[in-house]
Amino acid sequence: MYFNRFVNMKCGNTTLNLGSKTYIMGILNVTPDSFSDGGDFADVEKAVAHAHIMVREGADIIDIGGESTRPGFEEISAEEELERVLPVLKRLIKEIDVPISVDTYKAEVAREVLSIGANIVNDQWGLKKDPSLAEVIAQWQVPAIFMHNQAGIEYQNDILEEIKLSLQESIDIALDAGVRKENIILDPGIGFGKNPEQNMVVMARLHELNELGYPILLGTSRKSMLGKILDLPPKDRIEGTVATTVMGIMQGIDIVRVHDIKENWRAAKVTDAIIRKH
Repeated sequence: MYFNRFVNMKCGNTTLNLGSKTYIMGILNVTPDSFSDGGDFADVEKAVAHAHIMVREGADIIDIGGESTRPGFEEISAEEELERVLPVLKRLIKEIDVPISVDTYKAEVAREVLSIGANIVNDQWGLKKDPSLAEVIAQWQVPAIFMHNQAGIEYQNDILEEIKLSLQESIDIALDAGVRKENIILDPGIGFGKNPEQNMVVMARLHELNELGYPILLGTSRKSMLGKILDLPPKDRIEGTVATTVMGIMQGIDIVRVHDIKENWRAAKVTDAIIRKH
């Protein structure tokens, strides 16, 4: 089931040697209403300090999010999103050496953060919400993550086939705009447009996404799927997240996006040593 793919991806001054190890992306929510960390890092100083801790614990990438993606969230303007993200981004560009990703689907936000020095765009709508974002990514020629997402949880056909078709549409939008193939990362969107049972199906069949031929990012950290299985609140789902990290690596994923760095880094290191080396 394990699929080994090697891609060298340039992120600012860093090259991600995808396939050689599992890369750990640390989640830094600078929102007041995140489902998982409840505005813990809306304060700039707290956010910057937490980013430093994540890097020390093994984070290879820091992903800054300025708009909540929790169920029932309200969209905010690009101006408000930038007000939340920019103060933290400006500090981290100066203070940490790992690539910085910004979680946004807005072209206006992406243009601003890339001009300041962000290295990756993480689009939870896979270019479907704001297709002009593809042109910004192409202009800057940076890596970008395209996630599967949809309104509602209805699937007319096999869920994995529909996810692959949707992700292929995102790929086509990107390539048509001039985004380089080697800059594309895909995310199946665990917890987005899917109920817990559907998320479990996707987790069990993650390896099928390798057919698309691109690196895969997995984001299960503290998600409701784990809450349904464990009957625990978000911050108590560390072990459940670690289990899915290991499952993902065994099915060929390249990056895990998590809140709890140390535990997932250790699990990934052990899994990599066994799966990628033998």
